Amino acid sequence: MDIMAIIEQIIEKIKNDKDFGSSFKKDPVKTVEKTVGVDLPDDQINAIIEGVKSKINLDEIGEKLGGLSGLLNKLKGE
Repeated sequence: MDIMAIIEQIIEKIKNDKDFGSSFKKDPVKTVEKTVGVDLPDDQINAIIEGVKSKINLDEIGEKLGGLSGLLNKLKGE
């Protein structure tokens, strides 16, 4: 099972479906198991959950830095 592919699949669902995102926040284990469709060992479930959370946090930081960069450029007159 390709854990990175599952992480990317879940991230896309979170970005495109607010209900799915809420479900992931409330009960990530159940949401991942439902999405994958099989009962995975706890270590794999936890790896997927942590991967999703890490990727989402990195994406949010990147967006904020991009916005900050744009603001700085405006302040510099670029």
